[in-house]
Amino acid sequence: MIRQGVSLVLSAALTRATAGALRAKAPGGRERWERKNYAGRNVQLYAGPASALAVAVGAGRVSPAAGVAVAVAGICGAYDDIAGADDARRGFRAHLRALRDGEVTSGAVKLFGISAAGLVAGAFLKERPLDRLLAGVVIAGAAHFVNLVDVRPGRAAASVLVLGAPGLLRAGAGAGIAAAAMGAAAAVLPDDLGERAMIGDTGAHALGAALGAAVVAGNGRAGLVAHAAAVVAAAVYGDKVSERVRVLGGT
Repeated sequence: MIRQGVSLVLSAALTRATAGALRAKAPGGRERWERKNYAGRNVQLYAGPASALAVAVGAGRVSPAAGVAVAVAGICGAYDDIAGADDARRGFRAHLRALRDGEVTSGAVKLFGISAAGLVAGAFLKERPLDRLLAGVVIAGAAHFVNLVDVRPGRAAASVLVLGAPGLLRAGAGAGIAAAAMGAAAAVLPDDLGERAMIGDTGAHALGAALGAAVVAGNGRAGLVAHAAAVVAAAVYGDKVSERVRVLGGT
């Protein structure tokens, strides 16, 4: 538990330090780092890349493959935060329909980019072909799930803390990766809940990918099957909700 504690504290400290540095410099201008949340309040986006960087570094210290998957998830999320900021389409089917019509949306880039990163990480974390495939599904699915629940202040970060806690009790790499994710989530939670900051797709996907990597590192075949089924079910349900919102004219 001492190692997990160290990883958690280091990840939290790096998140806070990076967010502070970004806030001080505001690369590209402060307006680029501001968004309106669901209630129309102005919030800052510094927490997203800060948490993504911290959890990628923390996961990478334990498993380079997991660190790369987390970093790619964060980068894909950042691309969607920037390129897809004004895109009202939600859900996999909406982006796949656009792809069928010849339009490559930021959501499609995110979908395929994170899925590919998950499969590559799975190939390094597991030995058997089926386990590698399941690992890819779990990592990509967990990244999507955390982003899916990020609809109100603090929900994504709180979900990471709740879902990551059991992983701390496991021995091995999974515990260290879970600790890194929880440290970053704990660091951004106060500002997120206070509606001063939001983690956006950048932070949500990175934190989710780290949770998935922790599950992969700490579970065998049975655990992978159970978690893969859970994230696929969550994705299907979330897609149906997104489709219903679209039909009713929401965003």
